[in-house]
Amino acid sequence: MSSNQGGLDKAKLFSSKELEIATDQFNGNRILGCGGQGMVYKGMLSDGRIVAVKKSKTINEGYLEQFINEIFILSQIDHRNIVKLLGCCLETEVPLLVYEFIPNGTLSHLIHDQNEEYPRSWDIRLRVATEIASAISYLHSSASISIYHRDIKSSNILLDEKFRAKVSDFGTSRSINIDQTHLTTQVLGTFGYLDPEYFQSSQFTEKSDVYSFGVVIVELLTGKMAISTFGLQERRGLVSYFMLSMEENHLLDIVDAEIWKDGQKEEVVAVAQLAKRCLNLDGRYRPTMKEVAMELERLRTRQGDCIPIDQLKQVEVVVKKSAESWDFTSFSTEHYPNCNMTSTSESDVHPLMLESSFEQDL
Repeated sequence: MSSNQGGLDKAKLFSSKELEIATDQFNGNRILGCGGQGMVYKGMLSDGRIVAVKKSKTINEGYLEQFINEIFILSQIDHRNIVKLLGCCLETEVPLLVYEFIPNGTLSHLIHDQNEEYPRSWDIRLRVATEIASAISYLHSSASISIYHRDIKSSNILLDEKFRAKVSDFGTSRSINIDQTHLTTQVLGTFGYLDPEYFQSSQFTEKSDVYSFGVVIVELLTGKMAISTFGLQERRGLVSYFMLSMEENHLLDIVDAEIWKDGQKEEVVAVAQLAKRCLNLDGRYRPTMKEVAMELERLRTRQGDCIPIDQLKQVEVVVKKSAESWDFTSFSTEHYPNCNMTSTSESDVHPLMLESSFEQDL
């Protein structure tokens, strides 16, 4: 935790007493979210600022390393669409992390909760997608160190008072040396969002984040969860459902009905085509996050006509596989002992951290 690790000296140090007072002794009534890694409490500092305090539920080396990793990552980045780490407390066995308070819950809640007060217009969805893409692009190519997020999903996207996106949960993120193209790690991820290439090879690349973001786009388009029940069928991955619908030209049948109220059919189709590219089974043919962010910004600002669909497609490798190739819900992890995944459900609320020991990069 020494300051020579670059950026860690920027994190403000809070006392445990200060955070106990702020959270009313970590009162259960102050809980904002609960995940595999810990609990997040709403607190008020002595200067009146409202904050979110993350506290580990248990004490083990894996959680300690994840908390320290999140401090290291967040103390080195600054982007309007990434949640800000205000500081930490090092007086406890596992650090307490203090973040800016983001009031409107997660993107998962916005998409999937039956709250009629949530704004779900196409303009809101497109703006949120653009903001997330901008943040991930920044992590990959514009931050002082390149960073792979490694757990992009709708429950890790927070929404502020104006429903602007804030990417969160960096406990399993990794910084990348300039000459590195991938990380070889124990497979970690969330069912429905996991890059198939990473699952098979244990090699995580920047295109693995692109794949996960593609799933988030499909959630925004369809209003469905990453693992859902479709008709009378068993629960299955949203990606396989989406890709099959695209192959059969049934996109208009699966898009959330609320989107059509705005009548932006050309934009919706263009975003769906972009999502399809992000979800290519071959990572080499997925766009970079910088390309994705630029395309979404162009669509959002409506500079000129929508780009013809044919021009959105890059040269693709013909993969002779059915849409089920994208469906990982039926895979058993007992045959992949190094794989540790969580599943998405209605209880998948922020912050859902991976329930595993912190893996070591090889």
